[in-house]
Amino acid sequence: MIGKRTAGLVAAFALVVAAPACSGLTEGVRPSIADSCMITTEETSVVIDLEQSRYAALIAGLTLKRSLPARAASIALTTAYQESEIRNIDYGDRDSLGLFQQRPSQDWGTPKQIMDPYYSTGAFYDALVKIKNWQQRDITEVAQAVQISAYPDAYRDHESDGRALASALTGHSPAAIACLDRSPDAGDAKGLASALQKTFGKIKIGREGDTVTITAKSDTAAWAYGQFAVANLKTYGVAAVTVGDQHWQSVADERAGWSAAEEPAEARQVIITVR
Repeated sequence: MIGKRTAGLVAAFALVVAAPACSGLTEGVRPSIADSCMITTEETSVVIDLEQSRYAALIAGLTLKRSLPARAASIALTTAYQESEIRNIDYGDRDSLGLFQQRPSQDWGTPKQIMDPYYSTGAFYDALVKIKNWQQRDITEVAQAVQISAYPDAYRDHESDGRALASALTGHSPAAIACLDRSPDAGDAKGLASALQKTFGKIKIGREGDTVTITAKSDTAAWAYGQFAVANLKTYGVAAVTVGDQHWQSVADERAGWSAAEEPAEARQVIITVR
């Protein structure tokens, strides 16, 4: 398994400016940003595109389904960053495939299984929990013990970003994700409810028209569900999310963040509205 960190990743999120060739910025024209999500924690900020946000939320969410600590998500997301840039790619070194560049020839599963992100993430966690003292050991060391990569130290470059994504998407960093999508898919409340159940397991979900309501068992779980929805704004046409007294709403041409809700939800309740 050989990770491939694309040199132009940062450039993908660079400011795009409309300006005449010889006159600099046109007066009154504001720079715009790419459709993307920014995750901000006490440690750092990281920007990912909407494909990455969807898979990152899935990887993190499955730790809650398996009752694993957030550190498992940190290790998995650090690994996926290095191996595939958190993309479910159908190519790689030799027969490597998917989010974690797992190899059918090394008994990770069939190509079809590995290309299923739920299967491949589950296979990663199955291997992770067999590593001795994985919860206490260095993230890069543990990632290498699972992956057996030709570049054992490469994971270290992505530890900070992996921890930030894990903290937000497991609910340990509330109100940490801000996203922009100028061309969302049609609203799909049923699909979103199914994805939440598949990712997090047995959770109490209600659905009525364009609204999905979740009652969580903890504040952390509520934020994991709410930020999963925001990370999946494009796939399910998510327009607004309320977690307790905090509210997120899609805004044109800027990454929308969280603010005090005008109509707060109940404690540990998540209300998601699709378009």
